[in-house]
Amino acid sequence: MGFLVVSLSLIAADVTSAQQTPDATSSAQSTEPPDPENRKREASRQPAANETTVLNPQARTGSQTVVPLDMITVTSTKTGERAIDALAPVSGLTLEQIQGLQAGRISDIFRVMPGVSFEDRGDSPSNSINIRGLQDFGRVAVVVDGARQNYQRSGHNANGAFFLDPELIGSVDVTRGPTANIYGSGAIGGVASFRTKDINDILRPGENWGVDMTGWYGTNNNHVLGSIFGGVRLDPTVDVFGGAVYRTQGNYKDGAGTEIGNTGNDIAAGLMKVTVHPAEGHEIKLGGLFQDYQYNIGQFNRGPTITAAQRALNQGSSVYASDTKNYTGTLSWRYAKPDDMLFDWNISLYGNRVDNDQTKTHHYSTAGAAYCGPGVAGNNISGCVGDRRSYLIDTIGLDVHNTSRFDIGNWQNALTYGFDAFNDNVETTDSRGNSNITTPSGSRTASGGFVQLQNRYGSWLEVISALRYDHYELHSVGTALGQTTSSGDRLSPKITIGVTPVAGFTPYASYAEGYRAPSITETLIAGGHATGGGPALFNCPDGTSGLFCLLPNPNLRPEVGKTKEIGINLKYNGVFAANDALRAKFNVFRNDVDNYIDLLPSAPTMTMFGPFSQYYQYQNIADARIQGFEFETNYDAGDWFVGVAGNVQRGRNMTTNVGLATVQPRKVTTTAGVRLLDRKLIASAQWSSYAALTDLPAGYLPSTAYNLVHLFLTYQAAQDVVLTASVQNLLNEYYRPYAIPGSSTDGTSQNDVLFASPGPGIVFRAGLRVHFGGV
Repeated sequence: MGFLVVSLSLIAADVTSAQQTPDATSSAQSTEPPDPENRKREASRQPAANETTVLNPQARTGSQTVVPLDMITVTSTKTGERAIDALAPVSGLTLEQIQGLQAGRISDIFRVMPGVSFEDRGDSPSNSINIRGLQDFGRVAVVVDGARQNYQRSGHNANGAFFLDPELIGSVDVTRGPTANIYGSGAIGGVASFRTKDINDILRPGENWGVDMTGWYGTNNNHVLGSIFGGVRLDPTVDVFGGAVYRTQGNYKDGAGTEIGNTGNDIAAGLMKVTVHPAEGHEIKLGGLFQDYQYNIGQFNRGPTITAAQRALNQGSSVYASDTKNYTGTLSWRYAKPDDMLFDWNISLYGNRVDNDQTKTHHYSTAGAAYCGPGVAGNNISGCVGDRRSYLIDTIGLDVHNTSRFDIGNWQNALTYGFDAFNDNVETTDSRGNSNITTPSGSRTASGGFVQLQNRYGSWLEVISALRYDHYELHSVGTALGQTTSSGDRLSPKITIGVTPVAGFTPYASYAEGYRAPSITETLIAGGHATGGGPALFNCPDGTSGLFCLLPNPNLRPEVGKTKEIGINLKYNGVFAANDALRAKFNVFRNDVDNYIDLLPSAPTMTMFGPFSQYYQYQNIADARIQGFEFETNYDAGDWFVGVAGNVQRGRNMTTNVGLATVQPRKVTTTAGVRLLDRKLIASAQWSSYAALTDLPAGYLPSTAYNLVHLFLTYQAAQDVVLTASVQNLLNEYYRPYAIPGSSTDGTSQNDVLFASPGPGIVFRAGLRVHFGGV
């Protein structure tokens, strides 16, 4: 497997594993391997990713619940199993963990998860996830209640994002690497599956109706959250659930005391679900989610911009008043009965729309009257003040699969098979700017079928083999160069072998391939990048002109991720005391991505201003290699707990031997806490240490090295009342979590990203959660 980077990196079960005490009597935490027949029957009863039930709803008000690595995961195999038992790099986040963190955005809840990071801008509430150094254009499959989130807008940083407020989330299930290839097309980086809240998150045992109300206030700057979720069981066969979230904040200051412009926003969301059980074993669920994000994206100048040196240091960007609406609709039909070994199926239909309307409100200079009209500033890149532009993506999809279980001698077998498909339709409009060129309109359809066989021999051997077929088609709307089309297909294998020579100790080895079709932008982008008011340097093949020419590439080949992985799972109870619990997952991996796609310049051509590249085109490079080590563990003694988390990665373009800009920096997170006053008071601290990312292509500004310290407190004041408080970034440290690209024309940093990338300084938050319910 060649050189594999190894580093000590441990993961804490999230700060609010503080809210989770081990139950030594639970079969979930038994150190004895489960009986295979019982286990496959148990698996047949496990919910799908978007239907995970809460094991103890009283946990909403501080009672004990399941240890995080014992939560049910389905992203690696589509069959329910506990994360600690999965022969894959799987991690999860429970509702208790998420609630205790008082998260301002989704990236806040992932600090304790190895191999996962975010490249977010402070002036946008969207989320850009990175798994194992891969991001953008669907390399990470993000699904919300089973619905793919494929929104993309070209810019100076991440080229892929999704919108989801953390207050809506009921649980998170993440598998790192293409070992999750049966879960959907394109996921060479991994899968992040988000389940929104459901009625089982609210109702307590014996209740037929229930309501949870949450509110908190945070400093830096007036961050306010309010939410209400409620559900009712109309009869034993029908549940109705709904909720609403409102969040608002002003511009925050970073650790250096600088106010980061346009980091304020207003967010409103509504959620509704109806669940019907028409017959034994059947569940039909209809869900709808609406989110509305009001914010301004872009950065103002930070000083004089008269000279070139001043502009490189102080010049900001255009600012756009943004209204993003996200609509998600899902319909699923699931069947599972413990005594039915042939059928355990799920049919899911979904639709997702992201509609981002923007109006330009500010230009970084007063120039532009010749292009925009008297008294109006702007240019031909970003348009003119008052102009509108929009980015719209409609995604519809289908996922169907079934698991059949049978025995052959001493072998217990589970055969999972199915197919999935989705279609993206992108429409970009920009009246006088360049966005319709850099984020082109078009359509893409990706589909695939798969079969997976899980074999168990006794209690000591497990073999998982799978094969997935993928197919895709791309079509442009037509340009001066004509219509661009592209298509392709491939078979991707997977094989995993795990052994349990002694109870609680399971090493495994895995090889998996994943297939990512080129995106609409990568394949269809075409036209001249506008000049911003200056002279055009080049004429382009489609008749436009600009600073450089963007070329489509119908011959772009799909990426193929080939991952080799070795891991160890540890699961023990009663290690030092009768009721303690130890859970740990170690894994080392190497992912070789064939035909890795990157935006590459042509050789520089001499112009009146010096040498510049005339053409930029997304092209395949021979190979990119990302390798590293991850570790996830926590020890819980009931009255106290501790854990450490982290990862180390290295990634390079194997053709040029240059580092990859998206590889994650080294991260180590330590969490420790105590449970006092009959475990009604939970106090914990979290320390995350990040190294600077310096192995980068030319022109990138490295990320900073930094340490974040957070304090968390949860107190169950009454049976139905929970008080929460936190101090986040206790040391008030300045940090930029990712590298910043330079300009393609002069090499200076892209200031709109640079100014918006620092995270907030110290933040104090306090909140209240109240439950109402009855029969």
